[in-house]
Amino acid sequence: MLIGVISVVFAKIGDWAADSRSEIIGWNPWVMLIVTPVGLAFITWMTRTIFKGAQGSGIPQTIATLHIDNYSMVDRVLSLRISLGKILLTSLGLICGASIGREGPSVQIGASIMHAFSRFLGQSNIAARRSMILAGGAAGMAAAFNTPLAGIVFAIEELSHSFEQKASGRTLTVVVLSGVTAIALLGNYTYFGHADVTIPIGTAWIAVLTCGILGGLAGGGFSAILIRISKGIPGWIGRFGAQRPIAFAAACGLILAIIGIGSNGSTYGTGYAQAHAIFNGTEHYPASFFILKYLAMIVSYCSGIPGGMFAPSLAIGAGIGGWIEQFLPHTAPGAVVLLGTVAYFCGVAQSPLTATIIVMEICDNQQVTLALLATSFLAFGVSKMVCPRPLYTTLADRFMEATERAAKAAANVSQISDPHKK
Repeated sequence: MLIGVISVVFAKIGDWAADSRSEIIGWNPWVMLIVTPVGLAFITWMTRTIFKGAQGSGIPQTIATLHIDNYSMVDRVLSLRISLGKILLTSLGLICGASIGREGPSVQIGASIMHAFSRFLGQSNIAARRSMILAGGAAGMAAAFNTPLAGIVFAIEELSHSFEQKASGRTLTVVVLSGVTAIALLGNYTYFGHADVTIPIGTAWIAVLTCGILGGLAGGGFSAILIRISKGIPGWIGRFGAQRPIAFAAACGLILAIIGIGSNGSTYGTGYAQAHAIFNGTEHYPASFFILKYLAMIVSYCSGIPGGMFAPSLAIGAGIGGWIEQFLPHTAPGAVVLLGTVAYFCGVAQSPLTATIIVMEICDNQQVTLALLATSFLAFGVSKMVCPRPLYTTLADRFMEATERAAKAAANVSQISDPHKK
């Protein structure tokens, strides 16, 4: 219930942040050339001083805690202080125009809350503590999107990569309670509204092939780029980022502001408004929208600020589908948008079941499930050809390696300062 309440509060703060950014742009869009660089520099400073460990999406960190045996380290990663930092800094990033979402941070926040209760209850069994983290992460996802089924499948497919009887029962319970709480506070809404479209088997399924291949290529390419960046940006840019991270974040902010001005503000924030408009057919964005949004997401990730990738990925996928629909007159336009969304989302996350169920639930349409599944699995196969390793799993491995290096460095410093200490 607490996860549901906090997810609703986070959503309200996120909406307020988006409205505040719209007011700034409405006053003078060129002001973002100052707001975005200064804002990202400030967020980076806060992340490196007050909220150490709050950077990134939150999903790789949550996955990593399910495999770390040192629970003092888990306590630091899933601290309530970092959760507070995730909420505040992600919201500030949305005001500044970063292309980020709140769903990834909601996963880490949910995991942190359940981990805190696990510690409060004095649980010492490692399996029980991990199942609490798993359940909390799933509940955070479910409450953020109001997609309870997707939360459960996300826990199995992405977070744990397995299905255990005890963990599944606890996960189901926590997801249901958080989902009911969110519905009680916000009403029984769907993320994108209701889509009354069908995709009959026949010529309409050309859209499945087209979206599956293009979405898989684009999503796999995005994941491959981020995995390469996670190793370190090559050349003098990488050295500049490592030596002067705050100035580097400001430079990223300047690039984001230039992209935002070039796109008339459509690349700022989560992209929810744009995706919703494409989904409902009220707006038709050119191909430049999803291309610039794609670049804005990469730059936002490079800056190192807190923020997730789920909502912006849905926006890019909707943009791809909205662009493809003009070339496929035999398929309903709204249906092509859904296929583009699921294809790109699966291409990035490489979790076909999660992608299918999320898109099915956020559009409140079970009639397109078969086409969504086919598109998702095709995109999954294409994405694996481009990027063999899953994005979140690889980032979790990088996070664990960095954490272990930091722990060893701290131990060496301690030994040097006290050579008699064993």
